[in-house]
Amino acid sequence: METMLFILSAFSLILTGLFGVLTRKNLVKILLSLNILETGINLLVVSLGYFKGGKAPILTNSVSAAQGINFVDPLPQALVLTSIVIGLSTTALALTLILKHFRSHQAVEFVKLEVNE
Repeated sequence: METMLFILSAFSLILTGLFGVLTRKNLVKILLSLNILETGINLLVVSLGYFKGGKAPILTNSVSAAQGINFVDPLPQALVLTSIVIGLSTTALALTLILKHFRSHQAVEFVKLEVNE
């Protein structure tokens, strides 16, 4: 039941972020929506790697794999950690580009290009 709650929360974050990306013209709001979408995807990946009753995948002298203990899959957690770092650097780059766009166009919204024929 807990896993389904996380999956539903992840899908709601994904849909909220996707809605913001598709409906906004302000570049900062689009970037914020992309970050919300990324958070939803990260939550979905982590929740798919979890199962109830799973233990942390840390082997010690008292806990070994031969004891038949079910471990949670550590791969999604590592992938999400990498995704967070990549998302942070991408957000910093996008904010820099938005600032450069603002300085040149004096606006943080998409500029509609008109074609004269």
